[in-house]
Amino acid sequence: MEQPPDAPPAHSRRPRYAGRHPRAFCEKYKELNPDRYAADVQKVLAAGKTPAGSHRPIMVEEVLRCLRPKPGDVAVDCTLGGGGHAHAILDRVLPGGRLLGLDVDPIELPRTEARLRAAGYGPQAFVAHRSNFAGLPQVLAAAGLAAADLVLADLGVSSMQLDNPDRGFSYKGGGPLDLRMNPSRGESGSQLLTRVGEAALAELLDENADEPHAGIIAAVLKQQPIATTTLLEHVVRLGLHQARPDLAKDDVTMSVRRTLQALRIAVNDEFSALESLLRSLPQCLSPGGRVVILTFHSGEDRRVKKAFQAGHRAGVYSAKADEVIRSSMEETRANPRAASAKLRWATRAGS
Repeated sequence: MEQPPDAPPAHSRRPRYAGRHPRAFCEKYKELNPDRYAADVQKVLAAGKTPAGSHRPIMVEEVLRCLRPKPGDVAVDCTLGGGGHAHAILDRVLPGGRLLGLDVDPIELPRTEARLRAAGYGPQAFVAHRSNFAGLPQVLAAAGLAAADLVLADLGVSSMQLDNPDRGFSYKGGGPLDLRMNPSRGESGSQLLTRVGEAALAELLDENADEPHAGIIAAVLKQQPIATTTLLEHVVRLGLHQARPDLAKDDVTMSVRRTLQALRIAVNDEFSALESLLRSLPQCLSPGGRVVILTFHSGEDRRVKKAFQAGHRAGVYSAKADEVIRSSMEETRANPRAASAKLRWATRAGS
């Protein structure tokens, strides 16, 4: 029997929560609604996991200790993400200071901006810009600023991106092999695999992820179109098992992860963006200004280390981190995603 046109919509019952820890991202409505299900989210946190759709900022205390924010400072968070670092910095640069937040992700940026507005940070204190961090000089100029006192760049992929299978950053949920930080621009991971040749793909896997089995993986990935993260995982695992049956399961899993990492870096041109940021940093920092960069694999850390060393030798930076700073045992235990983080800092010459 048809309902009259003005009848209210039929009640749709919410899907049953699939056990204590549902696997599908879309089923985790309790974790995705922390305001309503705070107790359930605390259980997830207590288990040392990150609730789906949320992000736990990494090494916050170490970042603050190296940046030394104080009232009146102008700060830039080049990778706003979930806003955790920005929130902590804003608490310390106010009153009188301000923070510019950059992020290229058009999906997560509005959500983070809304959270920070709800936390009480108005437009005088915080302004969000949809921009890659390579555009830092332009963002500062648009804000009427010659330079910033503090700059932070956390180069990791946010948990919101990793957990959502529609973004294609992880094989665990199964989804399209997209990998774009901005899904509306550029080619996806699957399109890149179709375009590049086998030799170029092997070189990409080696350069972007130090993958020891780059040749084998490149060969098997070029045998058929790869449209999903699930198929990529299957093809890489099967190819390595057939070519190197001596490899341990954990080693194969790491190769799957490195393959996705290498493709993500290529899709988003991450190394070029990082090199642009490193070149422009001295001009974007006020005399005595401080920069902190968090990296998550050797290719990133190597570039940051060399840039800071060269700047220090040239007298551009008056001080820099002599050793990389890692997350504490307590943080790594509570948040395993912090395990690969490396922090380096530098101070602009002058006073």
